[in-house]
Amino acid sequence: METSSTSAIADALTRAIVEHKLLPGTKLAEQKLADHFGVSRTLVRQALFQLSQNRLVTLAPARGAFVATPSVEEAQQVFAVRRMLETEMTRAFVRQVKPAQIKALKAHITAEKKAMDRNDVGQRTELLGDFHVVMAEQMGNHVLAQILGELLSRCALITLMYQSASAAEHSHEEHEAIVTALAAKDEALAVRLMQEHLQHVEEGLTFDRDMPSSDLSMALSGIAA
Repeated sequence: METSSTSAIADALTRAIVEHKLLPGTKLAEQKLADHFGVSRTLVRQALFQLSQNRLVTLAPARGAFVATPSVEEAQQVFAVRRMLETEMTRAFVRQVKPAQIKALKAHITAEKKAMDRNDVGQRTELLGDFHVVMAEQMGNHVLAQILGELLSRCALITLMYQSASAAEHSHEEHEAIVTALAAKDEALAVRLMQEHLQHVEEGLTFDRDMPSSDLSMALSGIAA
């Protein structure tokens, strides 16, 4: 039961970070979190340690836990790893593509469009990132899906800190183009489109932005385990 509670707290905090409700640098006070989730500080501490293993939270001795603030160098390294992984994932996807997989990706893209139409920034951000995880899941590669999920959680922090207002506008259209190429079994085009897509996202990062700030109480009002 305790493990389940720890995981639920970690999952809720991860969602809040990915959906940009908890901003980089936010202090994660154990007692506030314990009161919010109705659990002991021990469970909160375990959840924060779990998130620190995924580099979403920084644990500072004598200061407590904070939502991580990725450096410019870390941001660049994360995208370098994504290019390596997702280039090969796209090649492998084309070589075993099935109609049901394309159907699942198209359904995901429809959900992206609906989130964009209702200007749901949190849901849109989560869905645009999850597109890449869904590709791995549809291949049946759960290890890759887990690794990509962790990378994309870190990317959510990076985009919040460094992405300009208009940079994410074309991600949805680029996803559509990638799926069209996958459906056509055009490996060269699908790989090129994926590489260009990741390049566009990285090029949209502005590394001289001011650090965003947040208030934990306000952020917690929108999350639950």
